[in-house]
Amino acid sequence: MGNNNSIVNVGDLSKPATTLIGRISDAIGVLYEPTRIKRKAKAEAKAEQIKELANIETQALKQRTIQRFIKEEEQKQENIESIIEKVIPLLGEGATPENIEKDWISNFFDKSKLTSDEEMKKLWANILAGEANKPGTFSKRTINFMESLDKKDALLFTKLCSFIVNVGFPLPLVFDSGANIYKKYGINFAELKYLEGIGLISFETYTRYKTTLNFKRIKIQFGNNINLSVIIDFKKELGNDLNLGKVLFTSIGEELSRICNPERIEGFQDYVIKEWKKDENILNIKK
Repeated sequence: MGNNNSIVNVGDLSKPATTLIGRISDAIGVLYEPTRIKRKAKAEAKAEQIKELANIETQALKQRTIQRFIKEEEQKQENIESIIEKVIPLLGEGATPENIEKDWISNFFDKSKLTSDEEMKKLWANILAGEANKPGTFSKRTINFMESLDKKDALLFTKLCSFIVNVGFPLPLVFDSGANIYKKYGINFAELKYLEGIGLISFETYTRYKTTLNFKRIKIQFGNNINLSVIIDFKKELGNDLNLGKVLFTSIGEELSRICNPERIEGFQDYVIKEWKKDENILNIKK
């Protein structure tokens, strides 16, 4: 890939960024044209290849078909370039994009190039950056799922992620879907059933999930906020059950929870403490 064809000044980029751009070019053969004219020329060149194969009876219909093809190819290229531009600032110094599988990159852009919404492009960019920072973070299954995720679904899932606590894994802590603290932020029984239906969570309607811990004390962090946590002391040394509420992420949901940037829920920490204090096996719980 020649530097003169890049949408960015490669010389000004970090090594992870230049490596990622090279890796993308190797995987999908993309060149980053700096202008719409070059993108159009590339699309027109592809259109020429199908002209001879097209068996279209009228010249007018043929012309409309070619123009539609050119417009679609231009849009896909613009989407690809927009996502790449959004990825670059998200790369860590220790990123290893050279370790991303070629097939993963090809599949990623095959799905993401159809996205024109700016907010959804940001999600795609976060996924690519996450994979570059730590290859193997996002499965092809999750990429394939993202293709069918619309903006409304993404916003609802992000709301649920506002209630994440870390118990060794990210957990959307929902004790009661009818509680006001959840309903206030658009999380209720119907929405949880919907998220379960599309494959992002498992939702227990009548019972609750639990985990058994073989230690007396645990510190639980709220979301990614290292300053917001609770410390639980159990009565026993071993075999302590902890109430995990009614919702768990599926593997796809857990992967996608890593790219969400949810708002902090005021009062959620106090609500969680109140609920966990109801468990008889807990000796003490504090902030």
